[in-house]
Amino acid sequence: MPDTLRHILASESPQSSITVRGWVRTKRESKSCAFLEITDGSCFRGLQIVVDAALPSASLLASILTGASVEVVGDLIASPAAGQKWELQASELRLLGEADATYPLQKKGHTPEFLRTIAHLRPRTNLFSNVFRVRSRMAFAVHRFFQERGFFYVHTPIITSSDCEGAGELFRVTTLKQGAPAKPEDDFFGRPTYLTVSGQLQGETFACALGNIYTFGPTFRAENSNTARHAAEFWMIEPEMAFYDLFADMTLAEEHVKYLVDAMLTECPEELEFFNKFVDKDLVNRLQQTLEKPFERISYTEAVDILLKSGKTFEHPVVWGEGLQTEHERYIAEQHVRGPVTIYNYPKDIKPFYMRQNDDGKTVAAMDLLVPGIGEIIGGSQREERLDVLRAAMQQHNLSEEDYQWYVDLRRYGSVPHAGFGLGFERLLMFVTGVSNIRDVIPFARTPGHAAY
Repeated sequence: MPDTLRHILASESPQSSITVRGWVRTKRESKSCAFLEITDGSCFRGLQIVVDAALPSASLLASILTGASVEVVGDLIASPAAGQKWELQASELRLLGEADATYPLQKKGHTPEFLRTIAHLRPRTNLFSNVFRVRSRMAFAVHRFFQERGFFYVHTPIITSSDCEGAGELFRVTTLKQGAPAKPEDDFFGRPTYLTVSGQLQGETFACALGNIYTFGPTFRAENSNTARHAAEFWMIEPEMAFYDLFADMTLAEEHVKYLVDAMLTECPEELEFFNKFVDKDLVNRLQQTLEKPFERISYTEAVDILLKSGKTFEHPVVWGEGLQTEHERYIAEQHVRGPVTIYNYPKDIKPFYMRQNDDGKTVAAMDLLVPGIGEIIGGSQREERLDVLRAAMQQHNLSEEDYQWYVDLRRYGSVPHAGFGLGFERLLMFVTGVSNIRDVIPFARTPGHAAY
């Protein structure tokens, strides 16, 4: 098997008769030779291939256009060109797959909007190859963070009969024919089922058995929203911890964000340099500030007071008892705190039934972690462990105890204080790359009206 360009470009000495494979990014020709720049996706940089015009296989050059795939055998030698350490002097050239002049990724600028229309090809561009290499490394760092701390990885179901958030924004899963009269019990699972909006409730069952667990997988929201922060399918990181209270929960969330930011800074230097140069010129500074400054914490009531005293006119009025909008969250993170901030103790009437009620009777032990440029990337809470209080909350939210009997049982059999949070993986990626639209940090975006591929 040929070495990847990532490995070859890191070579400390010349090499003879090596084989490389990749896609042609550019081609330049003169009378005596041709220069191909190829990339194989293993790293941001490409490798220059020098093809002598006298080489027998040089006749293939007429068919090798941008986008074509090639295999090249040759010697890795020091390059006289500025900005590159090595080049490959070709001894054999093979054309693996042609690309004609209609190939849409020619050497020119392309907008993210255009590239979304060719999502099957956009990973070959500089921007998106960098984004998806970072996505891979960040996913690995997520697992590493929890595994280093003794958490167990749990696979929670994608098909579920419970609505964790209680907002009713679920995709129905059914085998019943549309328009035909049928009872729910006639369906495949014998009851109404949906694509999950969260693995939290199922995660709690394992936290109450294994201690500290996490789930990391796809979640779905049938929310008709076309903002740059929302998608119908996205990935969530959801730890649940037995014997944690709200403040231990907040500490873990803050440590997790810092850990992933540090991974971006130390493990993705080439991609970070690209993003800082071409996407967000303040990115490196903002990420370094995230590591160096302690995260601030303010209560929801304090946040409302800050917004009311800001002198700023918001599109959505600020009212105690109502949810904070993105503009409110970003003002607090970007203008007031100038960095990440955790807001906690939200009004109970705007939060789901499972959050632990505080002694004031008005708020619950909930928290949101906000970052500049995005707003909320983490939402979490201490879970209600008291049986009587949970039952009362379920009644207030018009939830059937029969449908959630398994969840109620956790409070009947050895209940313990416990807490957890959900981190939107795509929002985290937006934060560490500076890419401003969620559609551009997920391979194939699912948004209202769009489900191609």
